[in-house]
Amino acid sequence: MLLRKEHFDIPDGVIYLDGNSLGPLPKGVIKRVGDVVTREWGCELIRAWNTADWISLPLRVGDRIGRLIGAPEGSIATGDTLSIKVYQALAAALKMSPGRRVILSDNGNFPTDLYMAQGLIGTIDKGYELHTLAPEDLVEAITEDVAVVMLTQVDYRSGRMHDMNAITKAAHAAGAVMIWDLAHSAGAVAVNMTGSNAEFAVGCTYKYLNGGPGAPAFIYVRPDLIENVEPALAGWMGHDTPFAMEVGYRPAMSTERLRVGTPPIVQLSMLDAALDVWEGVDMTSLRAVSIDLSELFITEVERRCPQMVLASPRDPQLRGSQVSFAFENGYAAMQALIDRGVIGDFRAPDIMRFGFTPLYLDRGDVVTAAETIAEVIGNELWADPRYQTRFRVT
Repeated sequence: MLLRKEHFDIPDGVIYLDGNSLGPLPKGVIKRVGDVVTREWGCELIRAWNTADWISLPLRVGDRIGRLIGAPEGSIATGDTLSIKVYQALAAALKMSPGRRVILSDNGNFPTDLYMAQGLIGTIDKGYELHTLAPEDLVEAITEDVAVVMLTQVDYRSGRMHDMNAITKAAHAAGAVMIWDLAHSAGAVAVNMTGSNAEFAVGCTYKYLNGGPGAPAFIYVRPDLIENVEPALAGWMGHDTPFAMEVGYRPAMSTERLRVGTPPIVQLSMLDAALDVWEGVDMTSLRAVSIDLSELFITEVERRCPQMVLASPRDPQLRGSQVSFAFENGYAAMQALIDRGVIGDFRAPDIMRFGFTPLYLDRGDVVTAAETIAEVIGNELWADPRYQTRFRVT
């Protein structure tokens, strides 16, 4: 059974449609954090690196994520932030493509990925260029000048989804390295990193994986490449034997070489506990239910609110696990919805986003949410002055 509402601590009266931005709190996390803080840290102190096996927690958590994205054991390192993992993957990928100077992405990619690419280009100062194109123009632009193709599989605004296998195949045919950002894919759609044959993938864990605000990111490296990947950030925890305290860097002979600093034990423990709710979940089945919920939502909203324009692909096979609608007064309308217990979010200039997570949403929630949206839009409740002030986080 996919529906596991009883495992989440969601406030009464709330329909949570924002798991694509921040997942809700799994109840098991509360107990786990208490144990880590009071028993492991409080009683064991520094001994807990061994007695609680803190040192191997990043790899253990990485293997649990790997099961959800079709990656083999040992191929995922966790820790740091998504931005750092993007930087690591891109820097390593460029070294694998000597003589080429183009990093190719799409103009809908999440800004941090593009910012990290721009920063890396400026740092190494070797004439690299970042080219961003419309998603539909990407494949034709993958030429022999392209060193790396770097894409987010599911667009954060519209939910549009790239064909991972087809684009990876096109990149490889042109001799380019492929990096996928799975921030809006992991825990939302069925991903098969092994089947895709892509060299790298990165992702965050605080969205569909429910790891909590600031939860550690992950990086995947195709297993046959790991011994040739040169970390741009050669951190202590990426050393082959960190406690040998050698002056020179010698990378671990595994994905562990992409660890940088001391792992955030409390956050990793939260994520580990959050992943318990995924035990026994089949991603293909989850994807089918997600499509069913999102299709129902689109039908219900369009029937009630002609003022809202679908901004996501209509074909469910071409979008992830979110639905976006464009509405001129989208920010104020979202604030009015949140005030009435239906929580989504907003992205400039006019996009109202709604995420569909079958672990804690059902068809009844979807219909109720659509009814509330119709009330807010149809009665122009968004026009209330209290909904016009914009917060820093939208």
